Amino acid sequence: MNAPATTITVKVKPNARVSTLAEGEDGVWLAQLKAPPVDGKANEELIQLVAARFGVPKSRVRVARGASGRMKRVEIG
Repeated sequence: MNAPATTITVKVKPNARVSTLAEGEDGVWLAQLKAPPVDGKANEELIQLVAARFGVPKSRVRVARGASGRMKRVEIG
């Protein structure tokens, strides 16, 4: 059986110098992304960062809510 999906809230800051993903004290993750928020590039980079951080394939990560906003709900399954 598959484990239930984990959902995290991520605040995204595009156009950063380096790409990082860190958990804040309030439980909201902060993702600084090198990619610009154009044509889904920032979302693609966010999925790569989350997959690497949680040790899952990129296919198991999806932006569930907020694809065009800075606050996103990301499901890790």
